[in-house]
Amino acid sequence: MRAPYGLNIIDNCISCPVREEHLFCNLSLPAVQALNEIKSTAIYPKAAMLFIEGQQPRGVFVLCTGKVKLFTSASDGKTIITKISEAGDVLGLNATISNRPYEVTAEMMVPSQANFIARDALLQFLRQHGEVALRVAEQLSRNYYAAHEEIRTLGLTRSPSEKFAKLLLSWTAIAGKPDLPAPVKLTLTHEEIAEMIGTTRETVSRLFSDFKKKKLLQLKGSTLTICNKPALEKMLNS
Repeated sequence: MRAPYGLNIIDNCISCPVREEHLFCNLSLPAVQALNEIKSTAIYPKAAMLFIEGQQPRGVFVLCTGKVKLFTSASDGKTIITKISEAGDVLGLNATISNRPYEVTAEMMVPSQANFIARDALLQFLRQHGEVALRVAEQLSRNYYAAHEEIRTLGLTRSPSEKFAKLLLSWTAIAGKPDLPAPVKLTLTHEEIAEMIGTTRETVSRLFSDFKKKKLLQLKGSTLTICNKPALEKMLNS
């Protein structure tokens, strides 16, 4: 079914063509059927907010298509992006399970589809389907380790260049083949990259220039290629 922004609405989890090994994807048939009954589907425009930091949790959002920026802000207006979520991710899980306010703001980066599951319905769903409850526990554990790694990166990494190198290496890991140049579709602005590594837009622009001069990366249009992964790894181990 076609929707605004040229998206295809995925309104049935059972017949979803992109089911993969995500938290609420590729479940057993009874669990998927139960999930279909408690979720509601919506299409969101770019810059739409799914939830806001400090808001009481209404439930979780399962991202079906698109990308979402998760970020936290200080009273002085400084922003740190904690994660770029993609299709299959479940947003707001920590807050919904613990019944504590959302710890981040979730903003659509592109027009996207997300399924919403209200908190009460989610908790009942987990009580009835142990396999999903186990997956939720595993996801919460991964979230903890991801938060720990974020703290290490921002607090213990010594320089913006090291933080930038670490970010590039994380993109390489997602791209695949470790022994070949890794092309990455760059959809983030310099400002957003700065918010991911706790620096300024000007510093990120300088880092791109320096890394290109050192032949650590190439940038053609929106295609970023990591050219020298060992050199980036050496920066982190020096």
